[in-house]
Amino acid sequence: MSYITEGFKEAVKLLITWDGEVFQIVSLSILVSTSATLFASIISVPLGTYFAIKKFKGKNLFSRLTYTMMSIPSVVIGLLVAIGLSRKGPLGHLDLLYTKEAMIIAQGLLVTPLIFGLTYGLVKSRGNTIEKVAFTLGCNRLDTIILIIRELRVDILINIATAFSRAISEVGAVMIVGGNIKNYTRVMTTTISMMNSMGDYPMAIALGIVLLLISFIIHSIIYSYSREE
Repeated sequence: MSYITEGFKEAVKLLITWDGEVFQIVSLSILVSTSATLFASIISVPLGTYFAIKKFKGKNLFSRLTYTMMSIPSVVIGLLVAIGLSRKGPLGHLDLLYTKEAMIIAQGLLVTPLIFGLTYGLVKSRGNTIEKVAFTLGCNRLDTIILIIRELRVDILINIATAFSRAISEVGAVMIVGGNIKNYTRVMTTTISMMNSMGDYPMAIALGIVLLLISFIIHSIIYSYSREE
């Protein structure tokens, strides 16, 4: 058990001194996951709201497919993005494989169906009353969507935070498309995985603590905001 204690001690030292490599890894992780979640939210929240209130044939099947896509394995997303961005792939000319942009694309595709599905389910269960109010006020479809998003903003923010947590804690997809290249595409999760396989626990523990702190801070902010509403 002594090696675990020593590992925690060394991890605390790394966090206190804020080693340059730790800073680079943490900052890249936050940049990639924040960008991916932001782009996914801009697309998924309005679309999820739209399809939730729209009546169309086959909506039950659409709902099942939506909820299925929410749990798509990250390695499948990583494989598809890697194939698309490879030299022989349709987007190979962009030369994006093993870059942070490829990691943003992979994480964005991973959390887009999650945010869409969570928004879709939320609006289906709680958006009917708001939609009726919007109808009595003479709102068009766009105004109705905006009103629903505004009224359910706290719950939507919680869903986005959940998606961010999945993005920043993801390993498979970013490992495939990023390559875990030191000082270039190495993020917290891929570093933790690598350090664990090498038996270098202090860095892994330090980054694990940072991941927990980031999650705690984000959800604390949302919790404080929700209490003010």
